[in-house]
Amino acid sequence: MVVGAGLAGLRCALALHEGGYDVTVLEAADAVGGRIRTDVVDGFRADRGFQLLNPAYPALAGCVDVDALHLQSFAAGVTALTDDGPRRLAHPLREPRLVPTTLATGVRRPGELAAVARWLRPLLTPRPRRTLSQVLDGRTQRSRAEALDRAGVDGLLRRVLDRFLAGVLLEDGGSTADDYAQVLVWMFAKGVPGLPRDGMQALPEQLAARLAGRVRTGAPVEAVDGTTVHAGGTAHAARAVVVATGGPEAAGLVGVPAPVTKGVVTTWWAADDAPRTGGLLHVDGRTRVGGPVVNCAVVSDAAPSYAPRGRRLLQASALLGPDRVPTEADVRRHTSELLGVPLAEAARWEVLVRHEVPHALPAQPAPYTATKPVDLGDGRFVCGDHRDTGSIQGALVSGRRTAAAVAARLG
Repeated sequence: MVVGAGLAGLRCALALHEGGYDVTVLEAADAVGGRIRTDVVDGFRADRGFQLLNPAYPALAGCVDVDALHLQSFAAGVTALTDDGPRRLAHPLREPRLVPTTLATGVRRPGELAAVARWLRPLLTPRPRRTLSQVLDGRTQRSRAEALDRAGVDGLLRRVLDRFLAGVLLEDGGSTADDYAQVLVWMFAKGVPGLPRDGMQALPEQLAARLAGRVRTGAPVEAVDGTTVHAGGTAHAARAVVVATGGPEAAGLVGVPAPVTKGVVTTWWAADDAPRTGGLLHVDGRTRVGGPVVNCAVVSDAAPSYAPRGRRLLQASALLGPDRVPTEADVRRHTSELLGVPLAEAARWEVLVRHEVPHALPAQPAPYTATKPVDLGDGRFVCGDHRDTGSIQGALVSGRRTAAAVAARLG
């Protein structure tokens, strides 16, 4: 029995089902997906927390039909608001149209470029018959901030990099293990993230569809006692139980240590008009950051299916914490600056929904440990991105890894 129909639980259940095991998945919510959900509001699609799917994630192979998701890609770069105005920086091979502006920014900062190259040396060095993880395993483990400082990365490129990664890692202090940050940068170099035509929830729904009625939604689990699951006043006995919930919920059900988590608040607006952004994310690269937004975008430029014909959809994400709850007014003001829109015009944007996700990602501080035990003994298992890496890739890997552990235990 699998408790939780997020990506990790669905991937685990699917692997067990395909291995010939009888699997039931219990999900407390009214739909599958866990933290990956899509709200449809007045014809707009708004994911719960701004998330993108990177087709370069290796764990997608063998379990996800990416083509069937009809992925709509963002541009491979960012527009950074700098002290001298907006600057576009992009992957030169994937965005040839932005090569002139990217080169203009880099040529003026040769020392900064050289420092970034030093930081990225593991990614730029040939690795015959060695994976990136094996290369990174041989390095001294440092935080992202320590590694960037050691490489001498500073100036505008450091500010843009820090702000971009703050939106990916959901922390702006540089505390994330540099090994993990390097892996994510490598994935961004290999693939261009995007949004499924029907919203991010289409990803878990595709996995659930292959489980053919084995997923029960609206079934909250109150307790796990050995291999007996108590849900809705009924005790369900099983040969093995996999708790595939978020970290805090797993701690309550099976007593694993609760991970430190990071939060995000995402605001979605509808507009009749908005600047054409070319599908680029916008970040604040100024010496003095002007507000709480870590990234914003005119989402409908990259993903037209997210908005009704003739209308525009915008999002802005900011970090969320116990003492850090940015107001919608502050987020709107900062977003208008980053997009170059007069505040009087931004005031006409209509709030569709504002998602506060306090446990959006598990923290990944240095020293970095990619995998944590999933077999708790006595037929109990635990999986989720808090057992691997805090990402879609990590959730899928954890589900597959846990399924293998269950199969080994059950024979």
